[in-house]
Amino acid sequence: MKLLQSLIMALKSILANKLRSFLTMLGIIIGVAAVIILVGLVGGFSNNITSSFARLGANTINVMIMRGKTVTVKDIEGFALEHGEFFSAYTPNVSMGNATIKNRTDSLTTNVSGVNELAEQIDSIELAAGRFICYLDCESQRRVCVIGSYIAKELAVGLGDSIRINGYHFDVIGIKEQKDGGTASSADDVVYLPYTTTARLGRSQVSNYKLLVEDLNKINEASDILSDYLVEATGSENNFRIISAQAMTDTVNELTGTLSLVLVGIAGISLLVGGIGIMNIMIVSVTERTREIGIRKSIGAKQRDIMSQFLIEAIVTSALGGMLGIAVGAGLSVPLGKLMGLTAAVSPTAVSIAFGVSAGIGIIFGYFPALRAARLNPIDALRYE
Repeated sequence: MKLLQSLIMALKSILANKLRSFLTMLGIIIGVAAVIILVGLVGGFSNNITSSFARLGANTINVMIMRGKTVTVKDIEGFALEHGEFFSAYTPNVSMGNATIKNRTDSLTTNVSGVNELAEQIDSIELAAGRFICYLDCESQRRVCVIGSYIAKELAVGLGDSIRINGYHFDVIGIKEQKDGGTASSADDVVYLPYTTTARLGRSQVSNYKLLVEDLNKINEASDILSDYLVEATGSENNFRIISAQAMTDTVNELTGTLSLVLVGIAGISLLVGGIGIMNIMIVSVTERTREIGIRKSIGAKQRDIMSQFLIEAIVTSALGGMLGIAVGAGLSVPLGKLMGLTAAVSPTAVSIAFGVSAGIGIIFGYFPALRAARLNPIDALRYE
């Protein structure tokens, strides 16, 4: 019952001084809201990056052989067949970079990649019309291409039409199904050629490969086996680079986790300032209510009763500030995320931690004023003017 009475008295005291109580809570409100908003925005940023990597294929491994070292397509094919329990497909990846694509007077610049017939499986390519590059296209170095829906729309190109890529004529044999909004710089803004044709026209050797790992749980083991093979094939681990979408995702998650801690630490300064504000106001409150404390002690109130009264008042003030901060943070996270082009979401973990910390601040910073009130001499308190 005494605890309930202390809670009622705390609420009455807060309501009696609404403006002062609000200003006292302000530091807590800002700190809690900042924690929730920052964690939500960082989470949205992490999700956007992870989604981008997922489009590359979470179960793919990209290999880049350094200049001057040669690992042929036949070498990679033999390796993939030998370790079929890990690798189900492979493709060379010969980039023309930002090539100029023309259809009559219309032109644009886009990324052109030379691949083999297995790229369709590796990149989960679906076609709206026509067919994908086949084995014979690569063997015969045919000038054929598969284009994204954005290219087809912007250049008004259809199946069977001819386009010019860096001045060379290519026949369109396939059009990708739209997957990414059909916009520039998206997965729909791409052109695929036979890798042999790309290498010949670009006068470059094949030095990049992409391999598909059937079981995502085996991707780390597959990377290690591939690395061992390439060390033997090239003579040094410095002669190649292995990058997997999963590894990049793990790195991003690690970095954003660290960033979240840093930002939460910065926002925590507001909570610290709010805690100091609560302590100052509670000291003022103790001073203002010195005669009340003296009267309560004179009629039998013990030190622990006085202490619990003021400590509960500090906790309630801090907790109310925390709840208001949660409401503000939850209300602003999503709109701010949209303004920044991020898919932000309120983290239940951040909400729980922020509220717990705000309540803890009430205990920590309310303890000293409560102790001071509890130790007042009743006679001196009654004489206080």
